[in-house]
Amino acid sequence: MSRVFVRGLGAVSPAGWGVPALRAALAAGVPLPLRPTERPGWDQPLNARLVPDPSPRPAFLAHARLRRASPITHYVAAAALEALGHILPNPARTPRLGLIVCLQSGCVQYSYRFFKEVLEAPATASPLLFPETVFAAPASHISALLGNVSLVSTLVGDPAVFLQGVAQVADWLAEGRVDFGLVVGAEEANWLRADAIWHFDHGCVPSAGAGCVCLSLEPAASAGVELTALTDAQTYLSNRNRSDAAQLMRSQLPAGSANELLCDGLQGCRRLDAPELAAWEDWPGSRLSPKRVLGEGLMAASAWQCVAACDALARGDFTAATLSLVGCNQQAIGARFVRAS
Repeated sequence: MSRVFVRGLGAVSPAGWGVPALRAALAAGVPLPLRPTERPGWDQPLNARLVPDPSPRPAFLAHARLRRASPITHYVAAAALEALGHILPNPARTPRLGLIVCLQSGCVQYSYRFFKEVLEAPATASPLLFPETVFAAPASHISALLGNVSLVSTLVGDPAVFLQGVAQVADWLAEGRVDFGLVVGAEEANWLRADAIWHFDHGCVPSAGAGCVCLSLEPAASAGVELTALTDAQTYLSNRNRSDAAQLMRSQLPAGSANELLCDGLQGCRRLDAPELAAWEDWPGSRLSPKRVLGEGLMAASAWQCVAACDALARGDFTAATLSLVGCNQQAIGARFVRAS
């Protein structure tokens, strides 16, 4: 793998819009407040951690492609633009961008609205809602917003797919197909997702938002963070469960040291956390578990882990950071970032 550097970071989360809000919430370490999510037919609402409304309203939301887009597209746009920073306004150079948007549940709000209309009155259901239900909708909208996207792809899978997106962008950069690559993980919330997660573990709190890393091969333009390792994707098979896959992923990463950070996916749910807890029980350094504060954002949560780890390195808090993604139903993947030299 060629030397790959983190150029910029972006985030939208229940803590607010932007990486500073994410950083402040994780530094406080206090789980964010719960908000009720009404489920049709239930007297008792489900709990979730939702993204607050932006204040002030971002100017990019006035773009024609975003005015009727789903919230997940707004989150992706905000995270991507923050990660790009001052790259876009530079008139002297129009960089070729690569974009990968990673999703698990995707555009659930429009899906619910569309199928609700179909079931209630098929003859009058609005066909304008359907395009916003497809998984590729956010990537399409953001490509139109940015205007100079050379390669674009949407990856659908469990939360560990985020690092597969990172690997794909690293390949694009090494092949000289793009100058910068954006990897975004995003989800939106409604009662459908909250209900599904509730059935897996009653203590698991769903959340929504997006996280983005901008990658390049230019060390001088980096944020001072370099990607140095990506493990193989340890898939779950009939003879390899989540625990086995997590242990294999762990074995492909360095042992760590006292001045290094482990950014994991623990969220305080004993059954779901057990494989990752066992895999990293010997970790000697500091640990950060964003889900404990922000909730289970699925693909967005994986992106928040990556953003939080890289942000800590960029600020000089640690010499290296390890990212542990133990997906819910497909694979375990890990990565290592270091302070760029």
